[in-house]
Amino acid sequence: MDNSTLDLLFPSVGGKEVVSRFDGGDITSDAGVLFVSLADRKIRLSEGLAGCIEDKRQQSKVVHSILDMLRERVYGICSGYEDANDLDRMGSDPALKVACERLPGSDADLASQPTICRLENGVGRKDLVRIGKCLAERGISRVPSDSRVIYIDVDPTDDPCHGQQEFEFFNKFYDCHCYLPLHFYVTGSDGRARAVGSLLRPGNAGATKGLASGLRILLVLLRKRFPDARIILRADGSFGNAGVIRFCEDAGIDYVLGLSQNRVLHRLSVPVQMDACLKYKWEGDGCREFGEFRYGADTWEGKRRVIVKAEITRHELNPRFVVTSLGGSTPQGMYELYCARGDRENRIKEMKLDLASGRTSCHGFLANQFRLLLVTAACVLMNVVQEALSGTKWASAQIETIRVRLLKVGARVVESCRRVWLHLPTAFPDQQTWSRLRDALT
Repeated sequence: MDNSTLDLLFPSVGGKEVVSRFDGGDITSDAGVLFVSLADRKIRLSEGLAGCIEDKRQQSKVVHSILDMLRERVYGICSGYEDANDLDRMGSDPALKVACERLPGSDADLASQPTICRLENGVGRKDLVRIGKCLAERGISRVPSDSRVIYIDVDPTDDPCHGQQEFEFFNKFYDCHCYLPLHFYVTGSDGRARAVGSLLRPGNAGATKGLASGLRILLVLLRKRFPDARIILRADGSFGNAGVIRFCEDAGIDYVLGLSQNRVLHRLSVPVQMDACLKYKWEGDGCREFGEFRYGADTWEGKRRVIVKAEITRHELNPRFVVTSLGGSTPQGMYELYCARGDRENRIKEMKLDLASGRTSCHGFLANQFRLLLVTAACVLMNVVQEALSGTKWASAQIETIRVRLLKVGARVVESCRRVWLHLPTAFPDQQTWSRLRDALT
């Protein structure tokens, strides 16, 4: 049945039937997508990405440019329409058309799902490398210029697969068929983590696969913009090995890396663990003790500083180890510096839950990598919106909250001779926030 004529009956009010029908015309439920467009104009992200893709189509037959399709796809993801199938309907949405620089009353709609699908499956390996560099450059450009210490946080996650996608494999640790994307974030003096890249990896990839290539791109861009800054890599225990340590030292950057437990680490940390046990006897659960020592694995070239945290939780001793090239801080301070990377896990949850980064359902691996980069691009734009909300009650809001409270706003769109009007709800509670957000993005 055509939804434009679908009548839905609701309980009567005042003796009158309540009927809904999808025939309102030029009404949008996503007026806030215009802020995403402003964020895009501010950092010129879509233009940069479009310049990375070689358009091999016969130009005389082209209706939708690469730039138009990228804007439509990325803005759709920001608005909660992660599936390209949604664009069959959303291609005529007046607010999305305005965001993509088309008049709402124009006869030509935005690209449909088949056209977007051809784009996703037509992007080549070299295009993807250029796109990755462009995303990193735009993300790093948002780091405050006064940053003297810059953290690079890397974290892998699982992306469960439910079909016959290329290079999906069973992973024993996650107990599913999946991909293993690797996400990169950069944090400067303002403490705000910014997404700068995502690398899709096969489900059987080793923990550090792709790490070096991603870091090389980031280091070139960071040193170009921050030649005097100290750069520190933070990562969990799957990256605390000789190869990553050697890379950091050869590249001239510092590191704070988790270490997997072993018998030697436990033996060297016995005094700290015993102190935690004695403290537990008097204070109970939650007591923590910190210490440090020099340690060198057989594969390492010499010994490094290792921090140990010994804590008893639920009546069990729970030691943790961190290796670092940094000095000067107390063991507790250094461990807390390492724990600060835990916020990156929240950012990955935003990517997975709020932007549906797991929608890698294309058959081809490169097409799925492109989809992941499109989600990363959406994340970069939403990061710009988040920055623009500084000083408001939504300053620390996550992407989904911003979308529901500020972007998902209904409006009647009217095009006159000289203007395009968006008539917003009179009772909308965040009118002042809209005004401040517009000013911050223009």
